[in-house]
Amino acid sequence: MQKVIEVSIVIVTWNAGKFIRECLESVFSQNLDNLEVIITDNNSTDGTLEIIESYMPRVCLIKNDENKGFCFANNQAIAIAQGEYILTLNSDVVLDKDYISNLKKHFLNNNGIGMVQGKFLREDKKTIDSLGLYLSLSKRLFNIAEGQTNMPEFGQMQEIFGPCAAAAMYKRKLIEEISQKGEFFDNDFYFLVEDFDVAWRARSFGWKAVYAPEAICYHLRNSSAHSLKFKQYLSFRNRYFMLIKNLSVKAAFGYTFYFLSYDLPRAIFLLFINPYIPKAIFEIAFFIPKLLQKRYKHKKQYEKIYEKRVY
Repeated sequence: MQKVIEVSIVIVTWNAGKFIRECLESVFSQNLDNLEVIITDNNSTDGTLEIIESYMPRVCLIKNDENKGFCFANNQAIAIAQGEYILTLNSDVVLDKDYISNLKKHFLNNNGIGMVQGKFLREDKKTIDSLGLYLSLSKRLFNIAEGQTNMPEFGQMQEIFGPCAAAAMYKRKLIEEISQKGEFFDNDFYFLVEDFDVAWRARSFGWKAVYAPEAICYHLRNSSAHSLKFKQYLSFRNRYFMLIKNLSVKAAFGYTFYFLSYDLPRAIFLLFINPYIPKAIFEIAFFIPKLLQKRYKHKKQYEKIYEKRVY
């Protein structure tokens, strides 16, 4: 009898040789048996593939011949995943043995929950890395409690804007509802801010996200993978991609004040210190028609889903 897969763990690697073994050991130490592990490698050259291959056939490996980015690679794995729940896992994250089971139970307790994340601690096991995503009134992006010392008050479950995709669990039904042409994460984002975009789209469909404090993992942070200026470029660009796709017309009027008082001066400042920012501004303008098309498709998807739920 074929084993029923309950949770699919999808991992994207790119030169993750320093972290991937510890990550996989934590995955195979979980107190659940009905798991599958799918890894997409973005053309690693540091021995990552050899480490992954030593775990086969316990893992399914997809090899790309170039670095296609976090979003595209995750979508490749999600496309073949069989689980009712999908855990997106960064290669530099180590899970406590009951991390997955502690996330899964929240879906069983409330059908409206479609996204869950646990408590992310940094390598010192004392400092908070993330308790979830937070989108401010000015549409700035934050990880909740990032950099703060772990305290008892962080031990309460709470609703959040969305989960950080470094170790987030999503319900398959949510993925199927909001994906466009097989893209759960928007491939145009490449990486960074894609989890905010997913959370925003999912919330507009009525799904909720929660922080589960009893599920603990450790984010070791592969800070050397990309330069800080390149990350700043992607974060800057992708934030506007997200806003164009998701911000309502009414909310856009309220955002105008924040744009003029903060975002515009910051963009002008970044032009002088980051050579990637002119490229980001050009790409934002270039992608507007495509982003508006995705926005329109999302609206049509919602109307179709809403009709099914009502009738």
